[in-house]
Order: sequence, then structure tokens, then C-alpha cells
Amino acid sequence: MEIKGFKFSAVEAAIKKPGRLDLALIFSEVPAAVAGVYTTNKVKAAPVLVDMARTKYGLCQAIVVNSGNANACTGGQGMDDALTTTRLVAEGLGIPDEATLVASTGVIGVPMPMERLRPRIPALIEGLEGGTLEDVAEAIMTTDTFPKLAIRSGEAGGKRYTLAGVAKGAGMIMPNMATMLAFLVTDAAVDPAWLQRVFREGVDLSFNMISVDGDTSTNDTALVMANGAAGNQPLTAGDPDAERFVRLLRGLLLSLAKQIVRDGEGATKFVEINVRGARSNAEARQAAMAVANSCLVKTAFFGQDANWGRILAAVGYSGANIDPYRVELSFDDVRMVRNGIFAGGDAEARGTEVLKKREFSVTVNLWMGEGEATVFTSDLSYDYVKINADYRT
Repeated sequence: MEIKGFKFSAVEAAIKKPGRLDLALIFSEVPAAVAGVYTTNKVKAAPVLVDMARTKYGLCQAIVVNSGNANACTGGQGMDDALTTTRLVAEGLGIPDEATLVASTGVIGVPMPMERLRPRIPALIEGLEGGTLEDVAEAIMTTDTFPKLAIRSGEAGGKRYTLAGVAKGAGMIMPNMATMLAFLVTDAAVDPAWLQRVFREGVDLSFNMISVDGDTSTNDTALVMANGAAGNQPLTAGDPDAERFVRLLRGLLLSLAKQIVRDGEGATKFVEINVRGARSNAEARQAAMAVANSCLVKTAFFGQDANWGRILAAVGYSGANIDPYRVELSFDDVRMVRNGIFAGGDAEARGTEVLKKREFSVTVNLWMGEGEATVFTSDLSYDYVKINADYRT
């Protein structure tokens, strides 16, 4: 896989513990347009604050990211450590410090072990000659069980370009965004202001439509870099090639988002929650999110219990307008409820068979309007509790 003008690297810095890649670098050989979307949590990690300030200018050239330590709730020292990291990387690459971004994920409240991170930066830069985006995907993992990667290709003005991305996330997953990091790169030329708008829209349709456990982290960061090495004219609104780019971008973001849900901590199920017939898309999203975040619903999924009553209860308290005598509910193509009434014992047996599958859908039709939304979620298992009970050890 070649993405023109980009290089990648990952090394072991033993930030939390030895034995794995945990420090990564993405480098564009030329300044790239950049866009970012960040956590809405009022408690923001130092790297988030650095990047929020720097991406306002619309250009960057490097992203350095670590796993194992969030550098969150670490006070002034945490900010100094984040800025020291970008400065050291920028000096090693020979680029401006302000063109370097930083991201972290891991344990909150623990000072960054700079005595271990700092000496690994030269090796990180040297590794750019032989590193891959797959190495970056591996290095940013925390409780993830597999690296998350997606690739697309397109054409603009007769020039071929590639769009690729990596993400991490398995727990603390909830819109606005999640305890997740995502980094996308493309060699297409893209107008920076337009890139920010379509990236935000893409995140809203992907990373902001997933939930594993209803928690929002301090470090959520999604970044995209577009360096123009493909040689096309910069994509912007109104260009037919730009519309195709948006479709590719949204598809790639959704692929990464689904991979995060499939890797939900302790998850045994991947569930698509569809709400149809709401008065608006916003109300459909309210209802779908209430179902996706309900612990009672998620434990029923884990237990393969066709407990449709829990789902209707979640829709009822979601804040969406409903008429309980009009609601329909199905597991895949098995209708469990019609006009608010249970379909009977045969439906119970067939619905239970659906819930035994690794992946299935829940569709709720409110018959109130044209609004619709789809949210992706997982079940809640014994292992989720074990993973999070032992996370800091």
C-alpha cells in the first residue's frame, strides 16, 4: 500500500510495560491540510488541547502518538511533556514545531514517563524508512484485541489517490466521540476548510454513531491529513470529484467505527440498532442511542434473551415522541412486536435464534414520520467487567 508522500514508524518505548510497540509516528514529506475532531469531555488531556490549538491553522506535517499513558489530568507537567514531545520530533524531522501534533491514550492521571519516551524518538524517526501504517495501527492499541485499518482509492482530475486510516478503541466508547484515536491520511489535494467540514460530518455519521459502554473519554482525537502528492487540483465543495471523495471518506470512517464496536471489550455480539419512522432524524438517533446504551438491553443480548420489552422501555424513556400503540420491533426479519403488542410464542423462539448469532439487527419503527438513524453497539459481558476492573494493573 502506497500513500504518496507519507511515511510511518513505530517503536517500543515501554511506556506502560515492555514487550510491544507503543510509540508511533505519521510523517508527511510536505505540509498537509489537516482537520480534527475532538472529545467534548470538559476534562481534556494535554495532547487534545495542543492539537485543538494547532489544527486551527489547517496545516501540519507530523503526528506522534503513544499508547499506555493518556497524559490526562497531569497538570502543567503534562502540558510540558506534550510540548516537549512535539518539539523533539519536529527537531528530528527538521520541520516547524507547530506543524507537529501529538496524541496519547492509556491510563489517566499518571505522569508521562519521559525518561523512557524521550530516548526512543531518534529510533522512531529512523524507522520512517521501513515502517508501515499497519505498525502505527498496532502501536496505538490499548485493550484492543486487533489493529484496525481501512483503505480506499479514488480518482480526481484524472489523478489516482489513496485514502487510508487506522483507529484504536474497544472500551469507553460513546459518541462525542469515545476513548478512541483515529488517524487518516490521503495523498489527494483537499481544501483545508472544506476538509474540516466534511470530516466533521463523516465523524458524526460514524464514530458518533457507535456505543460500547456509554462512556466518553478525555483523549478522543480523530485527525485527517491530505498532502496533495497525488497531483490533483484541491478538492472542494461543488466539484463532482469532491463528492466521490466524501463517499469514500464516509465509507472508510464507518468501516473503522464498526471495527471498534466489533472489538468492544468483552463483546460477543455486534448489533445494528435501526430506528425508523421517527418525527425527525434527531429523534430517531435519541431512540437508537437509548437502546444501544441500555445495560439491561445489552445484557439481554449477551444472554441471548429476546427481551423486547427492555428495548421498548428504552425507546420510551429516550425523549423521542412515540405512540406505544403503533410501534413495531423486529430482530433481523423476525417481527416481535406489532402495534405495540407481542407477536407471540413462535416469534419468541425465532427471535431467540436470531440473538444466538454473532451479528444481528434490531429494527424499531415508530410510524411517526420519516426520521431514521442507525447506531452500532455490542453486548455487555462478564469479561467487560474483568477487563475494566484490572485495567490499571
